[in-house]
Amino acid sequence: MPQENQSSKVDISEKGRATDGTVISLDKRLFFQFLAFGDCWNTSEIVTELENTGMDLVLYADINDPYGIGLLTFSQDPDFFVTELREFLNSSSFMEFTPKPEFAMLGRTYSLGYEPDLEKTLLTGPRTKVLDPEWPWAIWYPLRREKNFETLSEDEQRAVLGEHGKLGFKFGHAGLGKDIRLACHGLDKNDNDFVIGVLGKELFPLSALIQAMRKTKQTSQHLESLGPFFIGKALWQSKI
Repeated sequence: MPQENQSSKVDISEKGRATDGTVISLDKRLFFQFLAFGDCWNTSEIVTELENTGMDLVLYADINDPYGIGLLTFSQDPDFFVTELREFLNSSSFMEFTPKPEFAMLGRTYSLGYEPDLEKTLLTGPRTKVLDPEWPWAIWYPLRREKNFETLSEDEQRAVLGEHGKLGFKFGHAGLGKDIRLACHGLDKNDNDFVIGVLGKELFPLSALIQAMRKTKQTSQHLESLGPFFIGKALWQSKI
């Protein structure tokens, strides 16, 4: 058999940069899925079922639907969503609820290329954020960039994203909110590019952060669509 050409291999690992400037990589990431349901009359029963699964999960109360809930799940292995999670949903109280497919979201953690700790960026950091009981409020939504953003030079893209990132860092440093950024290229039925989770101790700062983001160049000039928005508060979270 012909020997495989080493130069033809494609490196799809996530990249970072050590403090000495060395490029580092990690071929691991977390996949997050968000599902929403209606017609839920008894959340205490669901919590009991979730506690017995041993899975990493967050159950949200939907602020816009008194009978609505959201379920956030995550795993390094995407098979989890079509095996263990699917089996649980099909053999539990979730069978009685009405799915809201317009809120279904699936995304993966990713690096930007300069992070010094890829384990924290891709795995432990996002997990800790969503399971932190001190940060129960959440706004989850997808977004799609204008396709012309990809035609900008790297320097132009870096400037646009830098402005957006500084604003998020400002809110995070003040303890007002933190975010989860997930790529969903090819994973979203509506061709969205990213799934965003904005988490906080209180709801208003999250709304204020999203309002402030409207003034950035990325949002005002390079986004094609945002939403729909799921706004909820954690009723139950797995232990960190």
